[in-house]
Amino acid sequence: MKVLIIGGVAAGTKAAAKLKRMNPAADVTILTKGKDISYAGCGLPYYVGGLIPEKEQLIVNTPAKFTELTGAKVLVEREVTSLDASAKQLAAKNLRTGMEETYSYDECVIACGASSIVPPLQGVSLPGVFTMRTPDDAIELRDYVERTGAKRAVVAGGGFIGLEAAENLAAKGLTVTVIDMADQIMPGFDKEMADYAKRHLEKKGIKVLLNTRLEAVLGDSKAAGVKIPDGELKADVVVMSLGIRPNTAFLKDTGLEMMPNGTILVDSQMKTNLPNVYAAGDCVCVTNRLTGERAWSPMGSSANMEGRTLAEAMCGEDSSYPGVLGTAVVKLPELNGGRTGLSEEAANKAGYDVISVVIATDDKAHYYPGAGMFIIKLIADKNSRKLLGVQVLGSGAVDKVTDVGVVALTMGATIDQLQNMDMAYAPPFSTAIHPFVTAINVLKNKLEGKMDSMTPAEFMQGKAEGYRIVDAALMPSISGAPYVDLNTVTGEVKGLGKEEKLLLICNKGKRAYLLQNRLRFFGYTNTKVLEGGLAVNVMPKQSGQVTVSAEDIKRVKAWGFLHNKGTDNFNARIITRNGKITAEESQCITEAAQRFGNGEIAMTSRLTIEIQGVPYDKIDDLRAFVEEYGLETGGTGSKVRPVVSCKGTTCQYGLADTFDLSNKIHDRFFKGYADVKLPHKFKIAVGGCPNNCVKPNLNDLGIVGQRIPGFKADLCRGCKVCQVENACPVKAAKVVDGVLTINKDICNNCGRCISTCPFKAMPDGQYGYRVYIGGRWGKKYAHGRPLDPVFTSEEEVMQIIEKAILLFREQGETGERFSDTIERLGFENVQAQLLGNELLERKDQIIGAKLHLVGGATC
Repeated sequence: MKVLIIGGVAAGTKAAAKLKRMNPAADVTILTKGKDISYAGCGLPYYVGGLIPEKEQLIVNTPAKFTELTGAKVLVEREVTSLDASAKQLAAKNLRTGMEETYSYDECVIACGASSIVPPLQGVSLPGVFTMRTPDDAIELRDYVERTGAKRAVVAGGGFIGLEAAENLAAKGLTVTVIDMADQIMPGFDKEMADYAKRHLEKKGIKVLLNTRLEAVLGDSKAAGVKIPDGELKADVVVMSLGIRPNTAFLKDTGLEMMPNGTILVDSQMKTNLPNVYAAGDCVCVTNRLTGERAWSPMGSSANMEGRTLAEAMCGEDSSYPGVLGTAVVKLPELNGGRTGLSEEAANKAGYDVISVVIATDDKAHYYPGAGMFIIKLIADKNSRKLLGVQVLGSGAVDKVTDVGVVALTMGATIDQLQNMDMAYAPPFSTAIHPFVTAINVLKNKLEGKMDSMTPAEFMQGKAEGYRIVDAALMPSISGAPYVDLNTVTGEVKGLGKEEKLLLICNKGKRAYLLQNRLRFFGYTNTKVLEGGLAVNVMPKQSGQVTVSAEDIKRVKAWGFLHNKGTDNFNARIITRNGKITAEESQCITEAAQRFGNGEIAMTSRLTIEIQGVPYDKIDDLRAFVEEYGLETGGTGSKVRPVVSCKGTTCQYGLADTFDLSNKIHDRFFKGYADVKLPHKFKIAVGGCPNNCVKPNLNDLGIVGQRIPGFKADLCRGCKVCQVENACPVKAAKVVDGVLTINKDICNNCGRCISTCPFKAMPDGQYGYRVYIGGRWGKKYAHGRPLDPVFTSEEEVMQIIEKAILLFREQGETGERFSDTIERLGFENVQAQLLGNELLERKDQIIGAKLHLVGGATC
């Protein structure tokens, strides 16, 4: 038997390997257009993010290894151009030689896959525009990001690959925006589940714009942004993840039956309508195993199973592929998603009498370290009580819940059959009643009228209008709503009418259900439970009410947005490096204040700028806008804070270029140590002279420019009116018994005396830096104490700063300021460590330690 397989990767290589195992005598040849026969297509985004470090790890099998392993021949760089089923021949172009080649077969397998859709728009061929389909795509994208220092990315497409690309670009430090022309991300999930994922992504710093069409890629010599209906988005990198198209154009005139999208129709044994021609993988259309309708599910998992099935059928076995369920899982930043079966929307379209439920439940024993939450949606048919679909979101093992659903759907199980499944339990793995079974129980309660509820989808659609919201959480959590403590309900609840339409809302839904059960007993007839509670649903904003959660207030504070009490507005801190900004940056800040804030700007004592009155929903827009001008928000939290400095050498008294030095400190420690958690905030100030205009000695670490007098006693004439003595502002210089003396305990090295002596007894002075440690101001203040040496090089100062930060991280107690650490350890002890090298030798160990996970800084 001579078998030709068009294409490799998943379906083609699986079919070839299985054929050779079942029939070692078969002559099996794979023709593939590319150089790679088998690669980890689903792993490409993780190479971009660096989770997969080496590009070689993306290649599953080389052609030579595959031939050695299976016995199948592999011919690379052969582009099949036509198929003649009647002659059992195909033609291919040898991409190395340009020659046309003809191959004959007994059986042919089409596994030509699919390619990324790239619309014919302006700029799509510019450098910096990428797709995510082959190893070369991922390798080139990562290389481009690292080589160009790209800062901003736009991902066009909110499907799984697009979102995984967005996650990994964000992991590389880029600011990422996802745009999608649909009204939701994550196709196949119902809208309320996708909306939860969207909100989560935005909390993690990935902006998502829905109903937004890509109109063009902007830029001259490389990508610089994208055009969308509402304007432009700046971008150094654009990833096109707009879906895929089957590579079947060359089969157009062969007589193959195809769907309108170009996928090949196959039966349960993967046979096409042409004799001796099979097809599998991303280029085929199979059936949905629940509805029997045609379905395209281009997944690596189904491609492998299809390849295996057709090999068995080709070798005479009674093997068939039952179709797809649409099973998929996706990893997002700190959130995983899984789905299988029909969505609620699809089930309704298929004609089922649909019932669904959404629950929020623990993913393992709540007391076990690392416990999180699952949000599970189940879809079922009311009449047959059969399960139709499962969707799950959570930080944990969503694949396990999804795969339990796969088994249930495959076996055609009913809710009743799934209720008491004997699932594995131990605290590290699950809850005593498995989360999937918990969802089944809730669905059964709803189906049988034991719970009357409103779904998150209905809540989003405004179905709660006319209902009075009742706060049933463990603690009062809904502003403006009456609070009912479940544990105190022993009869009629004062203020709640028994016929009144009441929507009971708690954190996850369980307490609301328990309250409904109790209220029913006491005669309340018109209550509903909001499924998923506050964990899933967003409460409508009421006038004068704070709707931003405490979690979100804390989260955006880390970005430099400080909450205005009693409102949903924030003050945005713009980091100005050292109080110095350009005219262009000033215009940017002014425009940002007008567009995203209340039009007012304030200066902080740390020389940062605050844009006042920014609504919560404008925070992402403001951050993206100022980033276009190279500005950033931040400057809060228990870490190194932005550096402040005086005017330095632009001032008549300046002894040090404070702008230059503070910029270097900013880059090395504010940026370089941005992810290093400290016991508390760590403030650094740079003063150009001992006038201390920016109060370096009231900061955790202060640097003061110095000029140490170089007094030449042999040239001193002991003048009655000494110019050096007259020039000294602190009276450290004094002529005693005809000789000038300088009291080093008083002299602050201001340099005012330099060159004042007409006889050149004070001709010059050495420039340097004095370093103060342990200063602070506020409710508790302390003057910093200078280290003994005056340092004469910038690098010495930089090393002292780094050692001070490392010492504070290693030896400071969470919640205390650096002055407290110094007082507790002793100044001499701290000074000895700062002047030594042991802290730098332990740098990796100190930074790598899990310390100060929650620091003491509150602003």
